[in-house]
Amino acid sequence: MRDIRVCEVVKTLDVGGAEVLLVERLRRAPRLNKEYTVVCLQASTGELVERLRASGIEVVDLGPRPRPLAYAHLVGTIRRLAPDVLNAHSPTPAAVLWLSAGLAFRRPALVSTVHYCRRPTTARFRRLTETISMLVDRVTRGLDDRTVAVSSQVARSPSVRGARHLLTRAHGVDVTEQRSWAMRAGAVRHRFDVPEEAFLVVCVANFRPEKNHALLVRAADEVLRAREDALFLLAGDGPLREEVVREVRRRGLLERVRVLGRVKQASRLVAAADLLVLSSHYEGLPVVVMEALAAGVPVVSTEVGGVPELISSGWNGILTEPGSPDALAAGILKAMEPAMHRRLRSGAASSAEGVEMAGTAEWFEHLYEELAAERRT
Repeated sequence: MRDIRVCEVVKTLDVGGAEVLLVERLRRAPRLNKEYTVVCLQASTGELVERLRASGIEVVDLGPRPRPLAYAHLVGTIRRLAPDVLNAHSPTPAAVLWLSAGLAFRRPALVSTVHYCRRPTTARFRRLTETISMLVDRVTRGLDDRTVAVSSQVARSPSVRGARHLLTRAHGVDVTEQRSWAMRAGAVRHRFDVPEEAFLVVCVANFRPEKNHALLVRAADEVLRAREDALFLLAGDGPLREEVVREVRRRGLLERVRVLGRVKQASRLVAAADLLVLSSHYEGLPVVVMEALAAGVPVVSTEVGGVPELISSGWNGILTEPGSPDALAAGILKAMEPAMHRRLRSGAASSAEGVEMAGTAEWFEHLYEELAAERRT
């Protein structure tokens, strides 16, 4: 029997959560009787492409082009690859491929992996675009052979409304790799010029509205007034990066709140931290939180999305009220207290096995075999 051809489609191969989850799963997949190809509309960075190709997985980067041409090229590429199973990790490519699947080429088994929660908005234009997106989502979900939500929160959200066969599977990270980085924390901290006496607070998140860095900067200002040993490192890129830098400068915090930009293998920075912090308006299931737990690093985060599925307040981290800089600052300061920090570190280390990727990689392998068998009957 020939190998099962699996095609994974993602809008971009950037260092965002969905992309990292996909790459780490495929790196851990047994691949005994499967051929994997990852297709992206554009690889924003070569880091993830290199990791996939080093693991023997083909990557097709369709490159930057006008959107209609990009989607036409995507449809043509999938037709050429003729997969047995097609798994889309981004809603717009999924909608385009699903609506064309039955017309343009032999229909593969269709899977949508949903990494996000639709969220309410008050802006009129955003309300319109979100309504259109939700309608497209709903049509797409009805065509899925399987819909996979990455957290219970996602599974309860409008993002999966209309799914006929909904499954929930939390993903994970490479725990062994994160533990290895944690053992080399001293070298990593030296690489980023972190003083030995500093209490290192790290945030790894792209500078986009949903990550709410403005709230984090306000909270950091409060923390730094109380703790002179605190140092904040903010890693990531995005359209709001310069705006955040200006706010940090305006508050006179440039020496103690450093905006690093894009950091290659940012998971090593997470593993070297004393504390990971997130200030998001909304989340799916944040990869960076799983990376922190895998390394035994406590997390202080707003209580949004799938974060409460990973963090138990007072055990492996602290959850705070969304949108409140005072609450986030109080949570960080509480987590910095020596006795509490020891307790949270112990809880984070105990949580590591629960975020191991290997089980999820095998779970998807079995799912693909089941779907391929269904297509053959």
